[in-house]
Amino acid sequence: MNAATRVRKLQYAKSACFGTAILAAWLSLAGLARAADFFVSPQGNDAWSGRLAEPNAAKTDGPVATIERAQQLVRQQKRPAGRATPLVVAIRGGTYFLAKPIQFGIEDSGTAESPVVYEAYGQERPILSGGTRLDGWQVTADGRWHKTLDEVKSGKWSFAQLFVNDQRRFRPRWPRHGYSKIDRELPPVEKDKRKWHDRFGYSGDDLRADWANRGDLEVQVFRAWTAMRFGVESIDPAQHVVVLARVTQMVEDPWAFPKGERLLVENVREALGEPGSWYLDRPRGELTYVPMPGERPETSVVVAPRLDRLMVFTGEPNAPVAPADPGKPAAPRWVQHLQFRGLSLAHSNWTMPPLGQTCGQSEVNLDGAVSAVGARNLVFDGCAVRHVGTYAMAFGAGCRDNRIENCELVDLGAGGIKIGHAAGAPFFGWVTENDPEKVPSHHVVRQCLIAHGGRMHTAAAGVWIAHSHDNVVEHNDIFDFYQIGVSVGWTWGYGPSQTYHNDIGFNHIHTIGQNVLSDMAAVYTLGVSPGTRVHDNVCHDIKAHDYGGYGLYTDEGSSDVVMENNLVYRAHSGGFHQHYGEDNLIQNNIFAFGDEAQLQRTRSEPHTSFFLQRNIVYYNNANLVLGNNWWGNNFQLDNNVYWNQGKPIRFFADFNFQQWRQKFGQDLHSIVADPLFVAPEKDDFRLKENSPALKLGFKPFDASKAGRTVPLVLTRDLPPVPKAFD
Repeated sequence: MNAATRVRKLQYAKSACFGTAILAAWLSLAGLARAADFFVSPQGNDAWSGRLAEPNAAKTDGPVATIERAQQLVRQQKRPAGRATPLVVAIRGGTYFLAKPIQFGIEDSGTAESPVVYEAYGQERPILSGGTRLDGWQVTADGRWHKTLDEVKSGKWSFAQLFVNDQRRFRPRWPRHGYSKIDRELPPVEKDKRKWHDRFGYSGDDLRADWANRGDLEVQVFRAWTAMRFGVESIDPAQHVVVLARVTQMVEDPWAFPKGERLLVENVREALGEPGSWYLDRPRGELTYVPMPGERPETSVVVAPRLDRLMVFTGEPNAPVAPADPGKPAAPRWVQHLQFRGLSLAHSNWTMPPLGQTCGQSEVNLDGAVSAVGARNLVFDGCAVRHVGTYAMAFGAGCRDNRIENCELVDLGAGGIKIGHAAGAPFFGWVTENDPEKVPSHHVVRQCLIAHGGRMHTAAAGVWIAHSHDNVVEHNDIFDFYQIGVSVGWTWGYGPSQTYHNDIGFNHIHTIGQNVLSDMAAVYTLGVSPGTRVHDNVCHDIKAHDYGGYGLYTDEGSSDVVMENNLVYRAHSGGFHQHYGEDNLIQNNIFAFGDEAQLQRTRSEPHTSFFLQRNIVYYNNANLVLGNNWWGNNFQLDNNVYWNQGKPIRFFADFNFQQWRQKFGQDLHSIVADPLFVAPEKDDFRLKENSPALKLGFKPFDASKAGRTVPLVLTRDLPPVPKAFD
């Protein structure tokens, strides 16, 4: 049994009794031990009072049918002054297909003493869907399912995702497996007195001019840490040149399309054929689905998304702090003190805008299926967000003191949670605020499953924090992304930043990159971040396509960051990399089995870049360090244990250990010795009692404490989420 399996078994063993207690506590909160004020049910009627959990015998009263009606009743509810109990809306099981996003404004707020709670009724599982169920299929002789959608034909509706029996299905792409490559880089063209890269040369039949519905083709180009998506303006088969439709400024020089970069073309009708693929012929309004083996239209649940956002919180972060009349109290600015428990939100839409989808990093110009601005003291506990087209959740300006706990965020078009973004913000998705009331802060993301992301927007992060402080991200399972697990910072260089005192601890982050993109990490930081700690995480299996797959990565300007007690193994380019920064403390970590190397440094600066001390570096290849920027003394290494499984230790420039010490004065108290792990070949990095690392001051930490320690509830029965790339 390897360590990862052992960690999971220990966690679930612990959770067997702990989970029972959690479940009992959750059920007591979920309506079994307390009466609800209002009820919502698929069998309800918005003309009823909502005071009954089910219709009465005469069918004259009972629950309401929609959450919108329940909101109205909550607003009308006259609460006695000083009420100290929650006002509860209990939602019965079933699927609620939303006609529009659920909107919460200031008038929907509760109080600290009496929050408004929207929760699942007992153990039932309500699903709030932004989609439409599709029935009435016609089956042709070749076994394909067909359905005509009048709203699509008339231009009122379009979608780029489809979910069958709770599993994502993909549109046909070319090539069907693997990638094509750009054959020729072409010079820019001048438009509006600016030069634009909007074309490239292709080879063979990588693109075809006779493909149907050329305006619906989507070309996805993979470049280092980004993946851009564009429509097609023209394809010239004689010159083998494709011109992309209405590209954005991010493709202006130097964002060219160089020879050799990978590409895919999505939504190619002629490529339709593999089981599970589908094609929407928009001009005809005809949807075609190629079923998986055993699927039948009369027993399958097919859902197409309709709403871009499912739940929206809109406070007023830009409202004046005080009224014009100083004799009156300030108007409320926040939507606050709302709680959500046991709810599943599913099926949010995303379709490519006319300018395509381009973003410099992490797809942060995208919103969330749950989107909040000016929201405070929100609680999402035991909820799920799944089958969405963008990020699961986004918390923007003025948001603070929100908690996301015990939630399950899976099958994500982009990433998991963004803190620091609001829809309509500038290109990179943030606004640097000097007003402390507007700066997002003090969020908790705890005991969550955040997994299977980047299904449409490849470069998205599991958790993204920008210009936001005092956030806690702990005890989460974050895995199956194509770029970054947790990203913190978002200032390039040493300029002012609102990112500080963030705590990233006890997370299990793995299966990142997966050979799709480059320049990535399990935990990635940017900019000056005093008080930020990255600790007690287990990070492994970070695989870049080309370069730069790291466990811990302090990128441009990362400063005053502490990274300690982390276990990192099987990272493509090494366990730790600092591009440039100042006074980062990297201590008491285990870095093991990097593919290319174990440690990397890529820019030398006059100040001290980092202190790397009391770490164990364990590997079985030729390279301890990567890069040629290991000259000088503007970094400090000491009290480390290095071991190359009995083979010689070589620093950069082929220095041996003694030469390294003598020439630079580094690692004067470090040793070359077997740290005596219990079973490193089985990913068990516990130290034996006689480990020489202990004599150097290494402090053992318990890797089994990393990750989520409570059992899954709402997504445990879902089928596997298919990969976006093979």
